[in-house]
Amino acid sequence: MVIGIDASRAVSPHPTGTETYSRQLIQTLLHLPSPYQFRLYFRTPPEGEWTAGAEVRIIPFPRLWTHFRLSLEMVLHPPDLLFVPAHVLPALCPPRTLVTVHDLGYWYFPRAHPLFQRLYLDLSTRWNVRVATHILADSEATRRDLIRIYQAPPDRITVAYPGYDETLHPVLDSETLAAVRARYGIPGDYFLYLGTLQPRKNLHRLIQAFARLRTRAVLVLAGRPGWLYSDLFTLVRRLGLEGRVLFPGYVRSEDRAALLSGAVAFVFPSLYEGFGLPVLEAQACGCPVVCSNASSLPEVAGDGALMVPPEDVGALADAMARVEADAEFRAHLVERGFSNLRRFSWEDCARTVLRVMERLLEG
Repeated sequence: MVIGIDASRAVSPHPTGTETYSRQLIQTLLHLPSPYQFRLYFRTPPEGEWTAGAEVRIIPFPRLWTHFRLSLEMVLHPPDLLFVPAHVLPALCPPRTLVTVHDLGYWYFPRAHPLFQRLYLDLSTRWNVRVATHILADSEATRRDLIRIYQAPPDRITVAYPGYDETLHPVLDSETLAAVRARYGIPGDYFLYLGTLQPRKNLHRLIQAFARLRTRAVLVLAGRPGWLYSDLFTLVRRLGLEGRVLFPGYVRSEDRAALLSGAVAFVFPSLYEGFGLPVLEAQACGCPVVCSNASSLPEVAGDGALMVPPEDVGALADAMARVEADAEFRAHLVERGFSNLRRFSWEDCARTVLRVMERLLEG
Protein backbone atom coordinates (compact mmCIF):
# COMPACT_ATOMS: atom_id res chain seq x y z
CA MET A 1 0.00 0.00 0.00
CA VAL A 2 1.09 3.56 -0.74
CA ILE A 3 1.07 6.31 1.89
CA GLY A 4 1.29 9.75 0.33
CA ILE A 5 2.72 12.59 2.42
CA ASP A 6 2.55 16.31 1.69
CA ALA A 7 6.23 17.11 2.29
CA SER A 8 6.08 20.62 0.84
CA ARG A 9 6.59 22.26 4.24
CA ALA A 10 9.64 20.12 5.05
CA VAL A 11 12.09 21.98 2.82
CA SER A 12 12.05 25.54 4.17
CA PRO A 13 15.55 27.09 4.37
CA HIS A 14 14.55 28.78 7.66
CA PRO A 15 12.21 26.29 9.33
CA THR A 16 9.84 27.21 12.13
CA GLY A 17 8.12 24.73 14.44
CA THR A 18 5.63 23.14 12.04
CA GLU A 19 8.23 22.87 9.28
CA THR A 20 10.69 21.21 11.67
CA TYR A 21 7.92 18.84 12.73
CA SER A 22 7.20 17.90 9.12
CA ARG A 23 10.85 17.23 8.25
CA GLN A 24 11.70 15.29 11.40
CA LEU A 25 8.56 13.18 11.42
CA ILE A 26 8.79 12.24 7.75
CA GLN A 27 12.47 11.39 8.06
CA THR A 28 11.80 9.17 11.10
CA LEU A 29 8.85 7.43 9.44
CA LEU A 30 11.08 6.51 6.51
CA HIS A 31 13.52 4.78 8.88
CA LEU A 32 10.90 2.69 10.71
CA PRO A 33 10.25 -0.83 9.43
CA SER A 34 6.84 -0.98 7.75
CA PRO A 35 5.17 -2.76 4.83
CA TYR A 36 4.22 0.55 3.19
CA GLN A 37 5.63 2.52 0.29
CA PHE A 38 5.92 6.22 1.12
CA ARG A 39 5.34 8.75 -1.64
CA LEU A 40 6.45 12.30 -0.85
CA TYR A 41 4.96 15.31 -2.65
CA PHE A 42 7.12 18.42 -3.03
CA ARG A 43 6.58 21.76 -4.69
CA THR A 44 10.34 22.22 -5.10
CA PRO A 45 13.08 19.55 -5.08
CA PRO A 46 14.40 18.58 -1.64
CA GLU A 47 18.11 18.90 -0.90
CA GLY A 48 20.23 16.13 0.56
CA GLU A 49 19.46 12.44 0.90
CA TRP A 50 16.95 12.48 3.76
CA THR A 51 14.19 11.19 1.45
CA ALA A 52 16.07 7.93 0.70
CA GLY A 53 13.70 4.98 0.58
CA ALA A 54 10.69 7.02 -0.53
CA GLU A 55 9.17 7.77 -3.91
CA VAL A 56 9.59 11.50 -4.55
CA ARG A 57 7.10 13.44 -6.69
CA ILE A 58 8.04 17.01 -7.64
CA ILE A 59 4.88 18.77 -8.77
CA PRO A 60 5.61 22.51 -9.21
CA PHE A 61 2.79 25.01 -9.41
CA PRO A 62 2.91 28.81 -8.96
CA ARG A 63 0.01 29.45 -6.53
CA LEU A 64 -2.60 27.54 -4.53
CA TRP A 65 -0.44 24.44 -4.82
CA THR A 66 -2.36 22.40 -2.25
CA HIS A 67 -5.91 22.87 -3.50
CA PHE A 68 -5.14 22.79 -7.22
CA ARG A 69 -1.98 20.87 -8.01
CA LEU A 70 -1.98 18.43 -5.07
CA SER A 71 -5.72 17.89 -5.57
CA LEU A 72 -5.09 17.00 -9.21
CA GLU A 73 -2.39 14.56 -8.14
CA MET A 74 -4.87 12.92 -5.75
CA VAL A 75 -7.28 12.41 -8.66
CA LEU A 76 -4.72 11.16 -11.19
CA HIS A 77 -2.53 9.03 -8.89
CA PRO A 78 -4.31 8.58 -5.55
CA PRO A 79 -2.38 6.95 -2.69
CA ASP A 80 -4.12 4.53 -0.31
CA LEU A 81 -3.71 7.14 2.45
CA LEU A 82 -2.77 10.82 2.38
CA PHE A 83 -0.98 12.34 5.37
CA VAL A 84 -0.63 16.13 5.71
CA PRO A 85 1.69 16.91 8.65
CA ALA A 86 1.98 20.68 8.47
CA HIS A 87 -0.80 22.26 6.43
CA VAL A 88 -4.34 21.67 5.21
CA LEU A 89 -5.89 18.76 3.34
CA PRO A 90 -6.38 19.47 -0.38
CA ALA A 91 -9.83 20.12 -1.82
CA LEU A 92 -9.84 16.67 -3.43
CA CYS A 93 -8.65 13.79 -1.26
CA PRO A 94 -8.45 10.01 -1.33
CA PRO A 95 -10.91 8.15 0.94
CA ARG A 96 -8.40 7.79 3.79
CA THR A 97 -6.72 10.93 5.16
CA LEU A 98 -4.66 11.86 8.19
CA VAL A 99 -3.76 15.42 9.17
CA THR A 100 -1.92 17.09 12.03
CA VAL A 101 -3.50 20.12 13.73
CA HIS A 102 -0.75 21.89 15.66
CA ASP A 103 -2.58 24.59 17.57
CA LEU A 104 -5.59 26.88 17.73
CA GLY A 105 -3.81 29.99 18.95
CA TYR A 106 -5.61 32.17 16.40
CA TRP A 107 -8.92 31.32 18.09
CA TYR A 108 -7.75 32.38 21.56
CA PHE A 109 -5.83 35.46 20.42
CA PRO A 110 -7.37 36.66 17.14
CA ARG A 111 -5.72 40.08 17.37
CA ALA A 112 -2.31 38.40 17.27
CA HIS A 113 -2.86 37.53 13.60
CA PRO A 114 -3.66 39.55 10.47
CA LEU A 115 -7.33 39.26 9.53
CA PHE A 116 -6.78 37.20 6.36
CA GLN A 117 -4.43 34.80 8.13
CA ARG A 118 -6.89 34.35 10.99
CA LEU A 119 -9.78 33.62 8.65
CA TYR A 120 -7.67 31.20 6.63
CA LEU A 121 -6.48 29.34 9.74
CA ASP A 122 -10.05 29.00 10.98
CA LEU A 123 -11.39 27.80 7.62
CA SER A 124 -8.53 25.38 7.05
CA THR A 125 -8.94 23.87 10.52
CA ARG A 126 -12.69 23.50 10.01
CA TRP A 127 -11.95 21.78 6.71
CA ASN A 128 -9.44 19.44 8.32
CA VAL A 129 -11.88 18.49 11.08
CA ARG A 130 -14.69 17.94 8.62
CA VAL A 131 -12.78 15.96 5.98
CA ALA A 132 -10.00 14.05 7.74
CA THR A 133 -10.51 10.40 8.51
CA HIS A 134 -8.33 10.94 11.57
CA ILE A 135 -6.55 13.88 13.22
CA LEU A 136 -3.22 14.06 15.03
CA ALA A 137 -2.79 16.64 17.79
CA ASP A 138 0.55 17.71 19.25
CA SER A 139 -0.81 17.81 22.79
CA GLU A 140 -3.78 17.03 25.00
CA ALA A 141 -4.40 20.77 25.14
CA THR A 142 -4.86 20.94 21.36
CA ARG A 143 -7.00 17.80 21.43
CA ARG A 144 -9.32 19.39 23.99
CA ASP A 145 -9.50 22.57 21.91
CA LEU A 146 -10.51 20.64 18.79
CA ILE A 147 -13.28 18.88 20.67
CA ARG A 148 -14.57 22.01 22.38
CA ILE A 149 -14.25 24.57 19.58
CA TYR A 150 -14.87 22.47 16.46
CA GLN A 151 -16.84 19.59 17.98
CA ALA A 152 -14.35 17.08 16.59
CA PRO A 153 -15.28 13.52 17.62
CA PRO A 154 -12.85 12.46 20.39
CA ASP A 155 -12.34 9.02 18.86
CA ARG A 156 -11.01 10.64 15.68
CA ILE A 157 -8.13 12.44 17.45
CA THR A 158 -4.85 10.92 18.61
CA VAL A 159 -2.19 12.81 20.55
CA ALA A 160 1.31 12.21 19.19
CA TYR A 161 3.87 14.24 21.11
CA PRO A 162 6.58 15.61 18.79
CA GLY A 163 10.20 14.91 19.58
CA TYR A 164 13.11 17.32 19.72
CA ASP A 165 16.48 17.57 18.04
CA GLU A 166 18.48 14.96 19.95
CA THR A 167 21.74 16.27 18.52
CA LEU A 168 21.33 19.28 20.84
CA HIS A 169 23.57 19.05 23.90
CA PRO A 170 25.07 21.50 26.37
CA VAL A 171 27.99 23.46 24.92
CA LEU A 172 30.61 23.94 27.63
CA ASP A 173 33.60 25.21 25.67
CA SER A 174 34.16 28.84 26.67
CA GLU A 175 35.70 29.83 23.34
CA THR A 176 32.73 28.47 21.40
CA LEU A 177 30.28 30.26 23.70
CA ALA A 178 32.21 33.52 23.36
CA ALA A 179 32.34 33.20 19.57
CA VAL A 180 28.58 32.76 19.33
CA ARG A 181 27.96 35.71 21.65
CA ALA A 182 30.20 37.83 19.45
CA ARG A 183 28.47 36.65 16.27
CA TYR A 184 25.11 37.89 17.55
CA GLY A 185 26.41 41.01 19.30
CA ILE A 186 25.79 39.86 22.87
CA PRO A 187 28.16 41.62 25.28
CA GLY A 188 27.89 39.40 28.38
CA ASP A 189 25.27 37.54 30.45
CA TYR A 190 21.86 37.32 28.82
CA PHE A 191 18.31 36.08 29.13
CA LEU A 192 17.18 34.46 25.90
CA TYR A 193 13.95 34.15 23.94
CA LEU A 194 14.22 32.17 20.71
CA GLY A 195 11.31 32.01 18.27
CA THR A 196 9.19 34.10 15.93
CA LEU A 197 8.64 37.69 17.10
CA GLN A 198 4.86 37.96 17.12
CA PRO A 199 2.14 39.07 19.58
CA ARG A 200 1.13 35.55 20.67
CA LYS A 201 4.60 35.06 22.16
CA ASN A 202 3.84 37.75 24.78
CA LEU A 203 7.15 39.50 24.26
CA HIS A 204 5.87 42.92 25.25
CA ARG A 205 5.28 41.61 28.79
CA LEU A 206 8.71 39.97 28.73
CA ILE A 207 10.29 43.34 27.94
CA GLN A 208 8.25 44.98 30.71
CA ALA A 209 9.35 42.28 33.17
CA PHE A 210 12.98 42.70 32.16
CA ALA A 211 12.70 46.46 32.75
CA ARG A 212 11.96 45.70 36.42
CA LEU A 213 15.12 43.65 36.96
CA ARG A 214 18.27 44.93 38.60
CA THR A 215 20.69 43.04 36.43
CA ARG A 216 23.73 43.51 34.28
CA ALA A 217 22.43 40.90 31.85
CA VAL A 218 20.79 41.85 28.58
CA LEU A 219 17.62 40.43 27.05
CA VAL A 220 18.08 38.73 23.69
CA LEU A 221 14.94 38.33 21.55
CA ALA A 222 16.20 36.12 18.74
CA GLY A 223 14.18 34.92 15.77
CA ARG A 224 12.46 35.94 12.60
CA PRO A 225 10.20 39.02 12.71
CA GLY A 226 6.51 38.27 12.59
CA TRP A 227 3.37 40.37 12.44
CA LEU A 228 3.47 43.64 14.48
CA TYR A 229 7.03 42.98 15.63
CA SER A 230 7.96 46.66 15.18
CA ASP A 231 5.81 47.46 18.22
CA LEU A 232 8.51 45.80 20.31
CA PHE A 233 11.07 48.39 19.17
CA THR A 234 8.68 51.16 20.20
CA LEU A 235 8.29 49.63 23.66
CA VAL A 236 12.05 49.23 24.09
CA ARG A 237 12.58 52.90 23.26
CA ARG A 238 9.78 54.01 25.58
CA LEU A 239 11.28 52.06 28.48
CA GLY A 240 14.79 53.35 27.79
CA LEU A 241 16.16 49.86 27.14
CA GLU A 242 18.10 50.55 23.93
CA GLY A 243 21.28 48.51 24.02
CA ARG A 244 19.90 46.21 26.74
CA VAL A 245 17.24 44.46 24.63
CA LEU A 246 18.83 42.95 21.54
CA PHE A 247 17.23 41.71 18.32
CA PRO A 248 19.86 39.59 16.52
CA GLY A 249 17.41 38.09 14.00
CA TYR A 250 17.23 34.51 12.80
CA VAL A 251 19.65 32.15 14.54
CA ARG A 252 21.50 29.60 12.41
CA SER A 253 20.73 26.03 13.37
CA GLU A 254 24.39 25.33 14.12
CA ASP A 255 24.42 28.17 16.69
CA ARG A 256 21.27 27.24 18.61
CA ALA A 257 22.91 24.89 21.11
CA ALA A 258 25.65 27.34 22.06
CA LEU A 259 23.23 30.27 22.31
CA LEU A 260 20.92 28.27 24.58
CA SER A 261 23.77 26.80 26.62
CA GLY A 262 25.23 30.20 27.41
CA ALA A 263 22.03 31.90 28.58
CA VAL A 264 21.17 32.71 32.18
CA ALA A 265 17.71 31.35 31.37
CA PHE A 266 15.49 30.64 28.42
CA VAL A 267 12.33 32.72 28.88
CA PHE A 268 9.20 31.66 27.00
CA PRO A 269 6.14 33.52 28.29
CA SER A 270 3.90 32.57 25.36
CA LEU A 271 0.16 33.15 25.64
CA TYR A 272 -0.60 29.98 23.71
CA GLU A 273 1.37 27.05 22.30
CA GLY A 274 0.16 23.90 20.64
CA PHE A 275 3.31 22.19 21.88
CA GLY A 276 6.27 24.45 22.69
CA LEU A 277 9.27 22.75 21.08
CA PRO A 278 11.73 25.53 22.11
CA VAL A 279 11.23 24.52 25.77
CA LEU A 280 12.56 21.04 25.04
CA GLU A 281 15.46 22.45 23.02
CA ALA A 282 16.46 24.65 25.96
CA GLN A 283 16.23 21.72 28.37
CA ALA A 284 18.39 19.62 26.04
CA CYS A 285 21.09 22.30 26.17
CA GLY A 286 21.09 22.50 29.95
CA CYS A 287 19.47 25.92 30.02
CA PRO A 288 17.10 26.77 32.90
CA VAL A 289 13.60 27.45 31.60
CA VAL A 290 11.08 30.08 32.69
CA CYS A 291 7.81 29.71 30.82
CA SER A 292 4.13 30.47 31.08
CA ASN A 293 1.65 28.02 32.56
CA ALA A 294 -0.75 28.42 29.63
CA SER A 295 -2.11 25.93 27.08
CA SER A 296 0.23 22.98 26.46
CA LEU A 297 3.33 24.34 28.18
CA PRO A 298 2.80 22.65 31.58
CA GLU A 299 2.16 19.43 29.68
CA VAL A 300 5.42 19.78 27.75
CA ALA A 301 7.76 21.36 30.30
CA GLY A 302 6.76 18.98 33.09
CA ASP A 303 8.57 19.88 36.30
CA GLY A 304 11.62 21.06 34.37
CA ALA A 305 10.63 24.73 34.25
CA LEU A 306 9.64 27.59 36.52
CA MET A 307 6.14 28.50 35.33
CA VAL A 308 4.23 31.74 35.75
CA PRO A 309 0.88 33.13 34.55
CA PRO A 310 1.58 34.78 31.18
CA GLU A 311 -0.37 37.96 32.02
CA ASP A 312 1.50 38.58 35.31
CA VAL A 313 4.48 40.84 34.55
CA GLY A 314 5.52 40.95 38.20
CA ALA A 315 5.57 37.16 38.53
CA LEU A 316 7.63 36.88 35.35
CA ALA A 317 10.15 39.44 36.65
CA ASP A 318 10.39 37.63 39.99
CA ALA A 319 10.97 34.30 38.24
CA MET A 320 13.75 35.72 36.08
CA ALA A 321 15.38 37.35 39.11
CA ARG A 322 15.23 34.10 41.09
CA VAL A 323 16.83 32.03 38.34
CA GLU A 324 19.60 34.59 37.90
CA ALA A 325 20.35 34.91 41.63
CA ASP A 326 20.09 31.30 42.79
CA ALA A 327 22.73 29.02 41.23
CA GLU A 328 21.48 25.99 43.16
CA PHE A 329 17.95 26.51 41.88
CA ARG A 330 19.27 26.91 38.32
CA ALA A 331 21.08 23.59 38.61
CA HIS A 332 17.91 21.99 39.97
CA LEU A 333 15.88 23.22 36.98
CA VAL A 334 18.51 21.94 34.56
CA GLU A 335 18.53 18.49 36.17
CA ARG A 336 14.74 18.24 36.05
CA GLY A 337 14.80 19.45 32.45
CA PHE A 338 17.08 16.59 31.45
CA SER A 339 14.75 14.12 33.16
CA ASN A 340 11.71 15.60 31.41
CA LEU A 341 13.27 15.06 27.97
CA ARG A 342 12.99 11.28 28.33
CA ARG A 343 9.27 11.58 27.61
CA PHE A 344 9.81 12.85 24.06
CA SER A 345 11.44 11.48 20.92
CA TRP A 346 10.76 11.56 17.19
CA GLU A 347 10.85 7.77 17.11
CA ASP A 348 8.04 7.54 19.68
CA CYS A 349 6.07 10.13 17.71
CA ALA A 350 6.59 8.30 14.41
CA ARG A 351 5.60 4.95 15.94
CA THR A 352 2.36 6.47 17.22
CA VAL A 353 1.65 7.95 13.79
CA LEU A 354 2.45 4.67 12.06
CA ARG A 355 0.02 2.79 14.33
CA VAL A 356 -2.71 5.28 13.39
CA MET A 357 -1.91 4.77 9.71
CA GLU A 358 -2.12 0.99 10.12
CA ARG A 359 -5.58 1.28 11.74
CA LEU A 360 -6.84 3.52 8.94
CA LEU A 361 -5.52 1.24 6.21
CA GLU A 362 -6.96 -1.86 7.85
CA GLY A 363 -10.35 -0.25 8.49
